[in-house]
Amino acid sequence: MISISPFLCRMAGRIAILLAAGAALAACSVEVDEGGGGYRPRPRPQACTMEYLPVCGARDHDQQTFANACEARSSGYRVVGRGECRGGGRPDPYPGEGRACTREYAPVCGANGRDRQTFANACEARKSGYDVIGNGECQARRPDGDRPDWRDRDRDRGGQKVCTMEYRPVCGQRGRDIRTFGNACSADAEGYRVVSPGECRG
Repeated sequence: MISISPFLCRMAGRIAILLAAGAALAACSVEVDEGGGGYRPRPRPQACTMEYLPVCGARDHDQQTFANACEARSSGYRVVGRGECRGGGRPDPYPGEGRACTREYAPVCGANGRDRQTFANACEARKSGYDVIGNGECQARRPDGDRPDWRDRDRDRGGQKVCTMEYRPVCGQRGRDIRTFGNACSADAEGYRVVSPGECRG
């Protein structure tokens, strides 16, 4: 009677697993593009996020807009630019136009010709037909080049000032009257000078 040691049984089991794995790998094939032509990506199955950051993708003479770069690449397209493809094939520099913007408050200064205006975010500026020329609020200047003065600019627009609902309290003062405002813009719109960040004390 032949006796097989437990060691040989364990080794035989491991060898069988390795052989099965080797057979599975041998069934896979890798395709390499060795052609001398231009870039021609091959579609690959790929899991992509649902994130919407549009890109313009190109393959041969075809251009198509994709929700994001992953979607373009997984469809076999090369990303040629950010934003949606335009009629001339170039990506749209303002992919957010015509779409709803977020309520994110990241102020930017926008320009449309000589007109300057502060917007809550870049999407809002572009949606209104303005080019973003800087981050933060626009700095209006007096004709003599002195400090910014919002009241002069607001008078030119009928005295009305539009403020966001952002809550970043400030303490404002007008004469002897001291009051807390939701933000600096609201204080300024009421004619108050901001004396300190945060709520007024005592």
